[in-house]
Amino acid sequence: MARIPHHHDTEVLPEKREASHKSKLHDKQSERDHRELRIDKVGVRGMRFPIQLRDKAHSVQNTVATIGMFVDLPKEFKGTHMSRFVEVLNAHGSVVHVENIPDILFAMQEKFQAATSHLEMEFPYFLVKTAPVSGKESVMDYTARFDAAACKREIDFVLTVKANVTTLCPCSKAISARGAHNQRGEVIVQVRFRKPIWIEDLIGLIESSASSELYALLKREDEKAVTERAYDNPVFVEDLVRNVALKLNAHPEVTWYKIEAENYESIHNHNAYACIEKG
Repeated sequence: MARIPHHHDTEVLPEKREASHKSKLHDKQSERDHRELRIDKVGVRGMRFPIQLRDKAHSVQNTVATIGMFVDLPKEFKGTHMSRFVEVLNAHGSVVHVENIPDILFAMQEKFQAATSHLEMEFPYFLVKTAPVSGKESVMDYTARFDAAACKREIDFVLTVKANVTTLCPCSKAISARGAHNQRGEVIVQVRFRKPIWIEDLIGLIESSASSELYALLKREDEKAVTERAYDNPVFVEDLVRNVALKLNAHPEVTWYKIEAENYESIHNHNAYACIEKG
C-alpha cells in the first residue's frame, strides 16, 4: 500500500540547510583593500598552549607558553582569517614540540600564501636549585622566550632569557661604615647563535655575573652565606651588563646579543638601567 506523502516530506534536510547557509556567508577578509598599504605582521596574540622543550638535566620539560602567530598581509587584501592560525597550531597536536617551530612557520606561509611568518612563545622555565649551605632543594622559575621568523625558507631565531639576581652597590659599600644597600635586579639576555644554546647555560651565565644569585628556599645559614657573598662581590648595573657581555663574547656559538639589566633600587624612587648590544 502506497504511503500518502505529508507536507514535511519535502522539507530540506538539516545538513542541506547548513550547507546552503554557509554558501551565503560573505568573506569580508578577502575583499580588496584600496588604501595601498601592506601590513608587516597581522595575526593572533595571547594564546596559551602546552609546549615541550629540551631540558639539560631531565631531557624534556613540559610547560605552558603564551603564543603569538603572525604573517604579512599584501596591500590588496582587506584582512586575514584569524581562525587559520589556531588551525595551524592545533594541527601539530595537543602539545607543541619546540623542534616543530620551523614546520609551524612554513605551515603558516602555506596556509596564508604569505611571504613571511612569525611565531613568538613566552613561557616559565623551571630549575631545581640547591641552597648553598643547607643543601635544601627548591624549584626556581625563570622566563624564557622564542621569537622565530621565516622569510620564504630562511629562518631567524632569537632566544630570550629573563633572570632575577641580587646586586650590591659598590659606592654604598665604599662610603658606608655599616653595610651597603642591595636590591633585586632583572637581567634580560637575547641571543642569536650558530648552534642551539641551553636555557640553563644562559641562566647560569647571568647569575654568575651578579653579586649573588637568588633562591626559592633559604634557611638561616643560607641567608647568611648569600648576603655575605653579595657584600664581597658588589656590582653596579653597568658592571652587570659588562660581566654578561664578556661571557657572551667568549661563547663560540653566539653571533648576536642584547643584554639589559634593571635594578629595582632599594633607596631610590627610580630604577637603574643599562644595555649592551653586539652583532
